[in-house]
Amino acid sequence: MNYQQLNPYRKDILIIDDMADNLRVLSSILTNQGYNVRKALNWQMAYTACQTLLPDLILLDIMMPDVDGYEVCQRFKAWELTADIPIIFISALDDVFDKVKAFQVGGVDYITKPFDLAEVLVRVQNQMELRAAKLEILTLNAELEQRVKQRTWELEKALEKLQIEVNARQKLQNKLLEMALHDALTGLPNRIMFIKRLEKALNRAKQEDGYQFAVLFLDCDRFKFINDSLGHLVGDELLIAVAHRLQSCLTPDATMARLGGDEFGILLENIEDIRASIYVADHILHQLSMPFKLSRYEVFINVSIGISWGHKDYEKPEYLLRDADTAMYRAKDLGKARYHLFDPQMHQEVIKTLEIENDLRRAVERQEFVVYYQPIISLTTGKISGFEALVRWQHPIKGLIPPIDFIPVAEETGLINVINLWVLHSACKQLCIWQSHPATPKDITISVNLSAKLFLQSNFLSQIDKVIAETQINPSSLELEITETVIMKNSNEIKTILQQLKERKIKLIMDDFGTGYSSLSYLHIFPFNALKIDKSFVSRMLDNQANMGLVPAMISIAASMGMTAIAEGVETEAQLEQLKSLKCEFAQGYLFSKPIPQNLVMDFITSKIQW
Repeated sequence: MNYQQLNPYRKDILIIDDMADNLRVLSSILTNQGYNVRKALNWQMAYTACQTLLPDLILLDIMMPDVDGYEVCQRFKAWELTADIPIIFISALDDVFDKVKAFQVGGVDYITKPFDLAEVLVRVQNQMELRAAKLEILTLNAELEQRVKQRTWELEKALEKLQIEVNARQKLQNKLLEMALHDALTGLPNRIMFIKRLEKALNRAKQEDGYQFAVLFLDCDRFKFINDSLGHLVGDELLIAVAHRLQSCLTPDATMARLGGDEFGILLENIEDIRASIYVADHILHQLSMPFKLSRYEVFINVSIGISWGHKDYEKPEYLLRDADTAMYRAKDLGKARYHLFDPQMHQEVIKTLEIENDLRRAVERQEFVVYYQPIISLTTGKISGFEALVRWQHPIKGLIPPIDFIPVAEETGLINVINLWVLHSACKQLCIWQSHPATPKDITISVNLSAKLFLQSNFLSQIDKVIAETQINPSSLELEITETVIMKNSNEIKTILQQLKERKIKLIMDDFGTGYSSLSYLHIFPFNALKIDKSFVSRMLDNQANMGLVPAMISIAASMGMTAIAEGVETEAQLEQLKSLKCEFAQGYLFSKPIPQNLVMDFITSKIQW
């Protein structure tokens, strides 16, 4: 097969991405800049395109069907005709993107989605210029060799000319190298150079006992809000201003880099101890607390800072940056605009969370969840009035895992919606089975907790209707427990949804009353049937008169608004007697029963225990 030769003046770009929208956006951006753009949806199309015409640059998405971006890059680098074509990786910000691996397999740069027009063009232009310089060198060298063979008598003159050209190319290469190692917007070193500086510092720490250093990872708080609200031009202006102010906080021997987006890295060398890095972090936070006066706006922004103490035990500089990044996210979790020191335990927690997330995804596919049921007792009759459905994870290796260990991860990953619906469906189906038994009270209810994420889905009501239709449960037997977090979001919309649930005869319970926002106005606005008094109040009820005063108040609030009160976490006879004296209608807790598996519920019902 005949391959067309590379032309150093041709600017042909091949985009490989299985997402048509990404291809369209990138193609439009680059075509408008005068580039010839071709598109491929997968490896086979990309290979065929290169057989037809070798491109000058390849933009390659990481997440590809069948053959991922890393493998595609390796194949191109192994093919002689495409080995020298620069490849820029494309990755979404929320994708799992191993940048180190990307460079190891042959990538020269990367672009993150959503695309920033200026960033895409600068990175593409850099690689085009680098490639043009390389091709120019190859062409000139080939011409020189031919000249020497054909006209040896012109050797001296040719060598003089070559020297001039080499010097010019060297200047160009130096300029391109400078551009490749620096951020185009701020002029700061970029991530690549920062990693190189970290590597030198780490090697020095291994060789010199007295040498100590620290790494600071900074992420701007609220930058996305400002960038989205005021525009990218204002966002860029703000990043430049932030970079200048950060530099003013550092000594000349410190290295600062823009790591990407609104992230910055700082390397502090030759410091005495960790207190020196804490001092710098405090100084930065103070300086950034003052407003930024931009050309058209005055804005406030601060940063969350993670600090990693450099020591010789680190194997790679990337691990130092990773740990500082981990500490930065902990600072954000603790309230932002603050610093946090990395603790090795934090890395283990991250690994554990990732393991749980991976196992949890498999658990959803394999339906490894089980529902336990905790009785709810009527304090008026002393009999069972219903059950609360509580999910457990039956891990194939770790055994039964309580919700506190996996529900937060499920919330964060969005898996909570699937789990929540499965629990609701299972509990409703099981209640219908129990109600068919003659020993089961006819008015027994089932109570299910609803996640805020599920509640805010656009098809929430249709999902509830589907569960009711499939399980044939009487809606009046179903109680949905909702935390105050739910009603704080889109309160008008939530009010409508709650009213529609009420119209279906479904009972609504405010869960953990008193632990959240606890505005009495919510109780007037939203149609709740009952309030659940959190176990933290019940457990302290008898400690002193002040604590006990909260429980009677909550019971009175419920009664005055036509609601019932349900006390959680009842564990002692004294608590039970106190709640009865306060005329609390319902209670649940270990005094009556721990949550029990499905197969033991009928035994509990038929035992007809009375309190």
